[in-house]
Amino acid sequence: MKWYIAKRVLWTFVAVWIALTFTFALVTASPNQGEMQAMMSCATSGDDPAECREQYRERQGLDTPVTERYVNYMVNMATLNWGWSDSRSQAVIPAILDAWKFTAQYAIPVLILSTLIGYGIGLYSAYKPYTVTDYAGSFVAFFGISIPNFWFAIVLIMLFGVNINALPVYYQSGIPLEYGWISVKNFLQLVLPITVLLTASLAWQMRYSRAQALEQMNQEFVKVAKAKGASQYRLMIHHVLRMAAVPLSTSFVGSLLAIFWSGSVIIEQIFAIPGLGYMTYTAIVEQDTALILATTLLTVFLAILGNLLEDIAYVVLDPRIDYGNR
Repeated sequence: MKWYIAKRVLWTFVAVWIALTFTFALVTASPNQGEMQAMMSCATSGDDPAECREQYRERQGLDTPVTERYVNYMVNMATLNWGWSDSRSQAVIPAILDAWKFTAQYAIPVLILSTLIGYGIGLYSAYKPYTVTDYAGSFVAFFGISIPNFWFAIVLIMLFGVNINALPVYYQSGIPLEYGWISVKNFLQLVLPITVLLTASLAWQMRYSRAQALEQMNQEFVKVAKAKGASQYRLMIHHVLRMAAVPLSTSFVGSLLAIFWSGSVIIEQIFAIPGLGYMTYTAIVEQDTALILATTLLTVFLAILGNLLEDIAYVVLDPRIDYGNR
């Protein structure tokens, strides 16, 4: 297992390098929005657009060969010198740290609640299949899977923000916090984003955990434990859940990435939350290369680290899994 982890860590550096290289190539080949805006601004004011274009490229370091720019980017990424963000007018690392706290305010509660509630309802539905409770859980799951996040968010805004006027529609970052991130006003403006993401994340975790639990309940060791008089709590928690947690743990990284990446971009655009998703979208639109590469690096590192933790969790949950030949 130690040798397997060591090889995975080495492969992490290779995977990060490939991802950053691919992203750098895409950004370099894409039209530079800032360059075109500089030329349009000069043309409007009567100056020479070509001269303004050259001045812009010189300021941004785009007049150097692409190979030199590529080497500089890779060195800066490795030394945590991630450059300057033009879209936020600050260094990249402080920009990420500033945006992270807004994303974490709704992403962490969604991750915890979806895991606990989703797995709990899934286990209960597997324990009592084809009952009213099971059908109700299935309805919630299919509802959450079927509706798009952006549509559900707009419906909630119209219902609770416009018609009832009970919850804030847009996020206000200037609200003072009483205890760390906790305050009544700050909690109220996070209710709608948490509800939208929780519905989607909870749905597929319920269905997946139910399917895995039903599969484990038909195993011989569960029947033997039940025949020996094991209580329902011990049967579900110590036997069914532990074995079902091995395949269920594979969904944890997917859920994490869905919340912090694809989910956050949509939700933060709709609710005007200045988090990582909104920052990434702005960086792409404004061709902020340094910030794009930094957010890509974080996403790749999160995925690789999560998969490594999954492999370690497999062995902890099921010691029969052997990595000796991998």
